[in-house]
Amino acid sequence: VNIRKGRLLDRTHARHFGIFYDDLVGAMRAELPENVRFIAGRVNALEAGADRQRVSILGQGDVTARLLVLATGMGDILKRDLGIERRFVHQRQSLTFGFNIRPAGDSTFRHPALTYYGERTSDGIDYLNLFPAADVTRANLFVFRDHRDPWVKALRERPRETLIDTLPGLVKAFGDFEVMDKVESWLTDITVAENCVKDGVVLIGDAYQTSCPAAGTGVSRLLTDVERLCKVHVPQWMASPGMAAAKIASFYGDPAKRAMDARGLHLADFRRRLTIENDLRWRAWRQLHFSRRRIMHGINRLSPSFAARLRGLSRPRLEAAT
Repeated sequence: VNIRKGRLLDRTHARHFGIFYDDLVGAMRAELPENVRFIAGRVNALEAGADRQRVSILGQGDVTARLLVLATGMGDILKRDLGIERRFVHQRQSLTFGFNIRPAGDSTFRHPALTYYGERTSDGIDYLNLFPAADVTRANLFVFRDHRDPWVKALRERPRETLIDTLPGLVKAFGDFEVMDKVESWLTDITVAENCVKDGVVLIGDAYQTSCPAAGTGVSRLLTDVERLCKVHVPQWMASPGMAAAKIASFYGDPAKRAMDARGLHLADFRRRLTIENDLRWRAWRQLHFSRRRIMHGINRLSPSFAARLRGLSRPRLEAAT
């Protein structure tokens, strides 16, 4: 259920799965084939070249390979060791807060999952996402505010009261709640790697270009990178000797990858402006955006097939290059 200012916007019918990040990583590692060697440790040195790459793991010796894939997220240390820099697209793009909640007292929540959008541009709230994960309800809040704002401190110290004060329609829409644990927070910069076409090493996901959490493009971008590497580029690279930068450049120029990266930057900028900009243009965009969703929801209730056709016209598909 998606709600703004206490009013129903629409309903999401696609299947979603609530899972904590640590559990997701653990599940993926458990699926590794037996012939894959997994080493958990701290990398303290890298060497990259046109033929072999070397990774030094603290207390565990060295690992060598033809290709080094860096999936280090927003960490910069290893990239800097290789001479890779980053360009800021937007510093302090957004704040993300995460915490677990449960119904207050003996009550129950009115919906299994809910997305509640910010009510005022001055609040800087894009949306609050509430969904079941394991045996709790997870709350993820996406905000475009300065991290030094007193409101941020208030949310960390008094999350329930601050949320109810900022989103007055929340309790009526979802039910009263208790916060179970400490509020976690993350500050995100939007950056793009530069000078990254190097012998023997390739960057994927946030290591290449960071994602705005509110835009929800991070996993899609990462999976696109992995798919293009596994199905197209790595087989081609391994078919001939060496791993020179000229080979690596083909990945960064891949049309499907470039399209997904461009989409990530576009949506990061769009969500921020849609949430906080107050000039005439963006007030009109905001009104159009949410009104269109309510209208589409009404059409969907009357004729789901017609609504599906309309959505198909308004959402051109991103075709992967083969």
